[in-house]
Parts: sequence; structure tokens; C-alpha cells
Amino acid sequence: MVVIPIWVNNMWIIFAFCSAIFAGLTAILSKIGIKNTDSNVATALRTVVVLLFSWLMVFIVGSQNTISEISAHTLLFLILSGLATGASWLCYFKALQIGDINKVTPIDKSSTVLTMLLAFIFLGEEITVLKAVAIVLIGVGTYLMIQKKDGQNGDISTGKTKNGRTYKSSLWIVYAAGAAIFASLTSILGKVGIEGIESNLGTAIRTIVVLIMAWVVVFITKKQDTIKNIDAKSLVYLVLSGFATGGSWLCYYRALQDGPASVVVPIDKMSIAVTIAFSYLFLKEKLAPKAMVGLLLIITGTLSLLR
Repeated sequence: MVVIPIWVNNMWIIFAFCSAIFAGLTAILSKIGIKNTDSNVATALRTVVVLLFSWLMVFIVGSQNTISEISAHTLLFLILSGLATGASWLCYFKALQIGDINKVTPIDKSSTVLTMLLAFIFLGEEITVLKAVAIVLIGVGTYLMIQKKDGQNGDISTGKTKNGRTYKSSLWIVYAAGAAIFASLTSILGKVGIEGIESNLGTAIRTIVVLIMAWVVVFITKKQDTIKNIDAKSLVYLVLSGFATGGSWLCYYRALQDGPASVVVPIDKMSIAVTIAFSYLFLKEKLAPKAMVGLLLIITGTLSLLR
């Protein structure tokens, strides 16, 4: 009798955590890559890499033969979901370019709360007591994490403190909030669109929409000429961030194949802890005590959804 280790039968857990790790790496690599690059151009370039990954996934599972079976209704919602994804990415990477990762990421991850609320309103999904507690914890935690450090005050609109010193514009909050809102819409529209189609194929089709949208924005803003000015280091980090996103998606959907979504999704959202850790190690971004409490509340709220 051959005894199979328990972890072999639960490989989906490993894939779920790998998804979170790659997602955390995406934020760090993107932050470095867009430092000297227009955020819209950066989004368009890295989406090319993500597109290759998504279609690789399609051919691995063999779902390319079902394209002709996609209904007009499903295709419509996949396109709408792709547009929402594109808008979310454009907002997210713009927020990363002008804001700190350890403040942008919590707002972006608050899309978990928005998704639960939208699912309740539009899909009729129940909000249990546990979900309500998770919403409160994540909401309070996010608020604590985006608070200014003690002694930092000033006019947000002008970007100047009362004593005349300048600091980063708080416009990143608007972009981060937009990223969260569009990410929530992506989940709702994607849930409707993914019905009746293999999930990997649905993701690949959505990525085509994201790619087209990203490049349209680049040409509308007339930033296409800046591509030739991207230095080699930034380009490498952008490509690596695309690979990280692709790796995250590959692991995420592999985990969903064998594991319950109610467990896989919250584990994937733990990428916030990975991002914060990497931002400290590589970007030297430190958390204030209040922000640390906020992070613990977000993690606790997210883990509570595992039940």
C-alpha cells in the first residue's frame, strides 16, 4: 500500500499561496518599472506579457476548441469585464506611480468589500454575520493604513504643508479608489460572463480587451513616442511584472480547479501581506504603528472569510 502525503492531495493550497506571492511581486516590480515611465504605457507593455500567459493557459487546458460555443450574452459580459479590468489596471498603476505601495495596496484590496456589497445588491448573494464582521475589519484596517503619519498635515490640493515643505500629492487616493471600484465591477461582470464558458478561456478573452483598451489610452494621450525612451532597467522590471501577473493567474486558476473558491480567493487576497513585506525589504517603505494595526485587521478580516 502506497501512502500519499497529505500535501500532495492538497496541492491547490500551495498554488493559492503561490498566486498571492506572485501578486505581491507584481506590485513591487511594477512600482520600480513605472518609476521613470508613463503609467499608461507601462500598463500597455506589461499587458502584452499577461496576454501571452493567459492564452498559454488556454492551450494547456485545451479550451481553445470551445471558442465557437460562446454565446453573444457571455461575450458581451466578458468584454464589459475586460473594460472594467483595464480601467482598474490603469488606475492602479497610476496610483502606484505617485503613491506609496503600503497605502495604495490596502485601498485596492478593499475591492473585496465592494465586491461582497455589489454581489448582495445585484446578484442577491447573502451577507452573513461573518461577512459583515470581515467587511468592518477590512474597512477599518484600510482606513488606519492610509492615515498620514503623525505630524504630517497640510493642504492636499496644493501638495504643500503649512510650513511650506512639499510632499507627495494625495491624488493617488482617487486612482487607488478607482482601481478598487473597477476591480469590484470586474468580479461582478466576470461572474456573469464566465457562466457557460471555461474560466481560462474567459480570462484570455478579457485580456485581449484589456490590451486593446490600454493601447487606445496610450495613443489618445499621445504617449506612444515615449516607449523608445524607456531605459533598459525599467523595461526589464515591466516585463518581469507581466510575468509575475501571468504566474499569479496560472497558480490562481490552477488552485480553483481543485480547491473551493471560498478558500482560494481569500488566500489570494493575502497578497497584501506579501506586498507590504516586499515594499519594506526592497523599497524601504516602513509602516507606522497605526498602519501595522490596520494591516493586522485586514489580514484578520480576510482570513475570517476562509470559514
